[in-house]
Amino acid sequence: MIETLDPRLFAYRPELADARLEGRVEAEAFAEGSLKRVVASTAPLKRHPLANAPLDSEVVRGELVRVFGDTSDGWSFCQCQADSYVGFIPTGALDEPAPEPTHRVTALRTFVYPAPDLKLPPRATLCIGSLVTLDGEARTRGTDYRVLAGGEGAIVAIDVEPASAPLPTDFVSVAERFVHTPYRWGGRSSLGVDCSGFVQLVLGLTGRPAPRDTDLQATQIGQPVDGGIDGQLLRGDILVWQGHALIIRDGDSVIHSSGHHMRVVVEPKDEAFARLLKVVGSPIGVRRL
Repeated sequence: MIETLDPRLFAYRPELADARLEGRVEAEAFAEGSLKRVVASTAPLKRHPLANAPLDSEVVRGELVRVFGDTSDGWSFCQCQADSYVGFIPTGALDEPAPEPTHRVTALRTFVYPAPDLKLPPRATLCIGSLVTLDGEARTRGTDYRVLAGGEGAIVAIDVEPASAPLPTDFVSVAERFVHTPYRWGGRSSLGVDCSGFVQLVLGLTGRPAPRDTDLQATQIGQPVDGGIDGQLLRGDILVWQGHALIIRDGDSVIHSSGHHMRVVVEPKDEAFARLLKVVGSPIGVRRL
């Protein structure tokens, strides 16, 4: 029986589909796919394999994706392993999954230098949550560095920690670190992030998997709050409108990646609520973890 499945979360197109969906969807071919790891600092995930296609989401260094096939012009049809999101990622941003990452980036952003020397022009910028493989240490003029495997460069040591280290638990405090980060439609990194990407990102950085889009977050994050927006809202409650999401910071303020402000902001709760109720109406989900 052919089903109608959410194409954001199930990998199928007329020409190619995930082999696990055979019998559930129609496609010219089915593939098991193979795991690849993101090796670019960030990479776009798009609904269509076109450079000018809208950005649906984003992946960062170290994430795993399952690749079902490649186009002739440099795009890979993928499904992200972290949130099941489906789309096209530039093939050049992906490589084999080995070696296993040893460390994760804890700074909001950090540079990769060609050698352990902060006076050198950086080769790349890595975002918080990125996973890297390190295999050496160095010190230059009193600054400690960790060396990336394969001779790729070096990172300031205080900006990374072992991948096995405990994650922070207070996602609101993590969210506060992002204040002034630019709003970017489809963004999901500390270089630029949209509203639902921000919620997903800060939850993920504290070990709480969450879906990517607002309609999914409205029903799948935590549990509903009694009374909704008129109930007793607590720090960490997540309010989701059709097309927007925010986090309660305290009794008087919220934090969100706002297209109105074009950045991550802490804003008076009453002001944010009044604007959103006027523009998009009542929230579709009020959730508590």
